Amino acid sequence: MAATGVMGVGIHEPSLQQAIERRPHFIAADAGSTDAGPFALGLGVGAFPREAIRADLATILRNARPAAIPVIIGSVGTAGADIHVDSFLDIAREVAIAEKLHLRVAVIKSEQSKAYLKERLASGAIIPLDPAPPLDAGTIDRSVRIVGMLGVEPLQRALEQNVDLVICGRCSDPALYAAMPIAMGLPDGLAWHAGKVSECGTSVCERPGPGVIFGTVRPDEVIIDAIGPGRRCTPQSVAAHSLYENADPFIFRESSGELDLTDATYEQVDETSVRIRGSRFTHAPRPTIKLEGAALVGYQTILIGGIRDPFILGEFDEWLAAVKDRVLLSVERVFGRSLDALGGRIDYHIYGRNGVIGKLEPDVPAVPHEVGIVVEATASDQPTATKLAQLTRQPLLHHPTTKWKGSITGFACLHNPSHIERGPVFQFNLNHVVVPESLSDVFTTEILELGVN
Repeated sequence: MAATGVMGVGIHEPSLQQAIERRPHFIAADAGSTDAGPFALGLGVGAFPREAIRADLATILRNARPAAIPVIIGSVGTAGADIHVDSFLDIAREVAIAEKLHLRVAVIKSEQSKAYLKERLASGAIIPLDPAPPLDAGTIDRSVRIVGMLGVEPLQRALEQNVDLVICGRCSDPALYAAMPIAMGLPDGLAWHAGKVSECGTSVCERPGPGVIFGTVRPDEVIIDAIGPGRRCTPQSVAAHSLYENADPFIFRESSGELDLTDATYEQVDETSVRIRGSRFTHAPRPTIKLEGAALVGYQTILIGGIRDPFILGEFDEWLAAVKDRVLLSVERVFGRSLDALGGRIDYHIYGRNGVIGKLEPDVPAVPHEVGIVVEATASDQPTATKLAQLTRQPLLHHPTTKWKGSITGFACLHNPSHIERGPVFQFNLNHVVVPESLSDVFTTEILELGVN
């Protein structure tokens, strides 16, 4: 059973209870992703409030434990580094005590040793994906944290220990659901495909919403069923989610091989469920572990405001170019060197006018009636970033247009003070796989006892 698409968004307990009556072999939930960006890995924090994660875990465990159903949670804390695993383990301790539960827990960590990765790099055992930034030993050293994405094998070894709860670091989402069916001898292709369409919870439904997903893997088919008010799966919705986040419409690559959906078929079974057949899996000669790293870019301060003056908007490109020139001159005057020499940058994001996809925008209005401007100043330290942002305010406020005579104020700041210090900012700096000599080199598992006896 997939209890939710991601921990922290809430779990529909009546649907969970209804699904538990069907006696699933396990309940799983994903708790992380790179979707939120590199900040979680860089800062060691999560994308959801701790209270939201605690509430969801409590809902799952207080229903799963009386039924003796094991629970698997993957990519905890959003990024799945050791700091996130330790934090989630603390939450599990709290829940176990509050719900009066005794838990046997497997804790799988996936943060990577920099020394180990530099050794593998030197031996040619780190391979770039497409696209991948340049990688050398310095890249590894500059990374705040690096995690490896585990597949089914560490999960299977943990489940062999007769545990009630598996807490995973960074983990393949479908692996959470494929691990146990494969260990039970069911076809790899069907098990991986079941995981692929279940991992986002009711996003596989015709209309996502409150509910859970119940999957049944058999030797010749998978049945994906939606449980929840108004939830239903259709061949189109399940096939569509099979394509979700794929670079290729038929081949989905995992640590241990490739899921091939070329001959997969989708058939409506009843009002809420769909049958999948024909999925295949080809094992790789050896596992490859995807690496994710985050590096500090610098420190950032932003300024947000809007313009509704039709004269400015009528000549906006020229006006903004002149504002930028004035700011660059101010930077040189204040710091005694250019913005480039300072190692900083100032970006202007224009919302209401190509602000989301920029130059890719196919529909460019001639003159918008208003625009929002987000100024983003980045530097090697916070005080410098703040000074750069402050130097943009006056030109934005008062730079003239050819249509006005005298002084004007055409830019409205959203906040007071106008600037907001964002603190450290990060970027992903790895898109590579490492070929380990053994999976025990990259993942560790510990068995703990939590809660009341």
